[in-house]
Amino acid sequence: MRFTFPQFIEKEIPIIGPLTLRQFISVALGIAICFIIFFSLGEYNFFLWILATITIMATALGFAFLQINGKSLPGVIKNFLFYSIAPKIYLWKKKEVSPKIAKVLEKEVEKETPSLKLAGKSQLKQLSTKIETRIK
Repeated sequence: MRFTFPQFIEKEIPIIGPLTLRQFISVALGIAICFIIFFSLGEYNFFLWILATITIMATALGFAFLQINGKSLPGVIKNFLFYSIAPKIYLWKKKEVSPKIAKVLEKEVEKETPSLKLAGKSQLKQLSTKIETRIK
């Protein structure tokens, strides 16, 4: 093999300036929400709008740029939710079979399985002798 190629590359391509599409959408969505809140709340209570803008933009920037152990924040939140929802205890419940079906199944198993043959003595001693004496 003349050339080695890197494998398992998980890098998103920057599309809009230095931002990837996912990062751009996250930041643009945060700006759009802040813009809408300004016209509905900011004209009456500017301080409350500033607090809401800081919170929303911090969340949007976290979704865009924050990584935890190499995973993006939306991926970490998705994994957390799936883990929280999934059952933690796995119980095996034996299915109840009616006696008539059980008898039929036992007969089929007896027909299909050949009788087991018991081996004579263990061949371990013969094998150890062959190994020690190097006889093939």
